Amino acid sequence: MSYIRVYLGCLTTITLLLTCSASYCRPDPPLDILPKRELRGVWIATVVNIDWPSAAGLDVEKQKQELIQQLNNHQRAGINAIMLQIRPSADAFYAKSKEPWSRFLTGKPGQQPSPFYDPLEFAIIEAHKRGMELHAWMNPYRATFDLVSANTTSDHITRQIPNWFFVYGGKKLFNPGIPEVRNYITGIVMDVVRNYDIDGIHFDDYFYPYPEGGKTIPDAETFKQYPNGFRNIADWRRNNVNLLIQMVSDSIRSTKKYIKFGISPFGIWDNKKDHPLGSASSGLSGYRQLYADALTWLEEGWIDYINPQIYFPFGNPNAPYEVLADWWSQHTNGRHFYVGHAAYRANENREGWRDRSQIPNQVRYARQHANAQGSIYYSSKHIANNAAGLRDSLQYNLYRYKSLPPSMPWLDSVPPEPPFGLLAQTSKNPASVTLHWQPAAPAADGDEAYGYVVYRFNEGEELDLSNPQHILHITYDKNQLTYTDNMVRRNGHYRYVVTAIDRLKNESLPSNVREIYIE
Repeated sequence: MSYIRVYLGCLTTITLLLTCSASYCRPDPPLDILPKRELRGVWIATVVNIDWPSAAGLDVEKQKQELIQQLNNHQRAGINAIMLQIRPSADAFYAKSKEPWSRFLTGKPGQQPSPFYDPLEFAIIEAHKRGMELHAWMNPYRATFDLVSANTTSDHITRQIPNWFFVYGGKKLFNPGIPEVRNYITGIVMDVVRNYDIDGIHFDDYFYPYPEGGKTIPDAETFKQYPNGFRNIADWRRNNVNLLIQMVSDSIRSTKKYIKFGISPFGIWDNKKDHPLGSASSGLSGYRQLYADALTWLEEGWIDYINPQIYFPFGNPNAPYEVLADWWSQHTNGRHFYVGHAAYRANENREGWRDRSQIPNQVRYARQHANAQGSIYYSSKHIANNAAGLRDSLQYNLYRYKSLPPSMPWLDSVPPEPPFGLLAQTSKNPASVTLHWQPAAPAADGDEAYGYVVYRFNEGEELDLSNPQHILHITYDKNQLTYTDNMVRRNGHYRYVVTAIDRLKNESLPSNVREIYIE
């Protein structure tokens, strides 16, 4: 046995008991105290058909059925946010795009679905029906997934403006040092922001390419042409990425204030041996190898959440999960920190991953940090397929009660007005209670209610809205002003209240209380 001290901010620490073997430590599971507010997300990867659709060129109805099935599985597991990959490689899983349709959707680059539908619009509607946010996941710099010319259309940007790109690792990549490239990518992002009812824009970890065989990134000439006052090419590259992140952030803020902007960098920002602010780790560094300076993004307030891919187990010799989770929680700068979990490793026969409680314990560990506010899992099929029983752990334990995404007061701190006029009608065969309420008035900032939360309390229970056990239903439909509770029993005595939520999930005070006794 050993102990670790975990910094929680504001000079607060907690001590956790660790159970250790020769090469592996894990925290003894505490009692699961389920938070009412927690981001519970999953990545749905479309590139090379990792998650959806299961094959390129599937019949449209089959595509829809597959996505609905995954969303239903995630809803049952308690997931409340979907990160849907809509731009795998300068192509599109959405209709309102300057870039061609993705071959991973229809089987042929540039070919639209037939019969026509807009996959992003469809996914947004279906996610919102299930009380889930939909974040549009975009790969900013990957332009092709290979060098096969038949896999791009004649109007693909790599053919139209070839000098914007360099080849590395068998792919064409946008050159981030070119100002026009940054303008172009920002424009692509903003097309989605303006045209779709998304909840967030999400970038993953692909900035400058992952190192491959000691090969040099071929951008020396760009550095000479656009030095921007830098003499060191590494600092220049980091600044190029920073310029894009700032431009995207400013553009989103000026267009739709409620859209969240989040990034999922590699799990190690930098190692302490190379940078005084780095973590006690010894692996690839997002700062040093990918030129992704996530600390600057947080310090400048350009992003709303950071979602590092901490795809390592407890006690990993080079990158221990607990060390990285602690480190990120100490560097949030007031923004949200969601852990990226490696659901795809849950069944691996490797040190640390043989413990099938690895990821559930990672969630428990993160919950003990005041600055950790959720988890996102890679990837969808591993949750949907219940790899290592992970979905069961979420559905029946860790996420057994509904949750609201945490609010973001720097974007909007004004709560909605409460709904009113709550009424209830009972039915005996079978026993049920149908609630009706009047819509909330506009808030002080003019925002209308975006949806509602329905709570139920049993006889003798305190009207405690902070306890998620009492949440019956969350709707993201402001026009849904009724709800039927079919989970009541004869001779039951219940009290109900309803609250309003706005787009950023600020919550109102409760409505009037409606008390019901079912004979």
